[in-house]
Amino acid sequence: MKKTLGKRGLTSFVSLLVLIVLVFFLSRLTGDPTSLYLPVDASETMRENFREIHGLNDPVLVQFWHYVTDIARLDFGESLRKARPALEVVIEAFAWTLQLAFITMVLVTAAAITVGAIAAFNVGTWFDRAASVLSLIGASAPDFWVAIVGIVVFSVTLGWLPTSGTGTPWHWVLPVAVLFIRPFGLILQIVRGSMINALGSAYVKTARAKGVKNRPIIFVHALRNAMLPVITVIGDQAAALLNGAVVVETIFGFPGVGKLMIDSIMQRDFNVILAAIMVTAIAIFIMNLLIDLAYAVLDPRIRT
Repeated sequence: MKKTLGKRGLTSFVSLLVLIVLVFFLSRLTGDPTSLYLPVDASETMRENFREIHGLNDPVLVQFWHYVTDIARLDFGESLRKARPALEVVIEAFAWTLQLAFITMVLVTAAAITVGAIAAFNVGTWFDRAASVLSLIGASAPDFWVAIVGIVVFSVTLGWLPTSGTGTPWHWVLPVAVLFIRPFGLILQIVRGSMINALGSAYVKTARAKGVKNRPIIFVHALRNAMLPVITVIGDQAAALLNGAVVVETIFGFPGVGKLMIDSIMQRDFNVILAAIMVTAIAIFIMNLLIDLAYAVLDPRIRT
């Protein structure tokens, strides 16, 4: 198991290096930030001074070398927009995204596993059919469309919920609800399919023959053996929330790392773009390692 985790760690490190190279050079293609941060009538001297201060006068390869040596010391430079360390700005925003993703995934996991397990135990009933329809609708619904409809219905028409911000618990309801729908549908489908296979296995039939009640059969005997593919999907969806909540955060004005990335790209704040992608990538790599550990806990064969 240690050897497997070591290989995964090495692979993640190589992937991170490739990501640094791609993001650094692609971000430079967005243009010269001096046109955004200096007045239109700024003199060429002012522009040269700005580039010199922020290291933009050097050739791109020299800039890249300076950047790599700086991040090796955990120095991601300064944000052009906020005049603060870029890493500090990103961690502040990432904390909001992490809270949003954690709350959403806790609710999604509990709901999807419960509904999927009950649906699998009652295959062919009205509950199973309703769960299947809900899962298909949830997996197919575009986040941006659901977010806009939610604002129109619950904020504009009914006036029940605020449209943006994070001031009260009510501000979290729409973002969490919108992010809940897609992973709920996908995880529910996987749980239902895995549980149907597990419930038809020999050890479950033996448990039933011994007179074991339905609840222990579903949530003790069958569910644990059905969880390996479910954990994979849960991990993928959690990573997608960390990396893909850009649209939802932008629509609801949520101060997370997704919205920060969009704002930084528009404002050509290179250091913040790179720091945001680095922090998000490291979080996803760590999550993948945790999924591998969860496999080993659930299946002893993986430990050996």
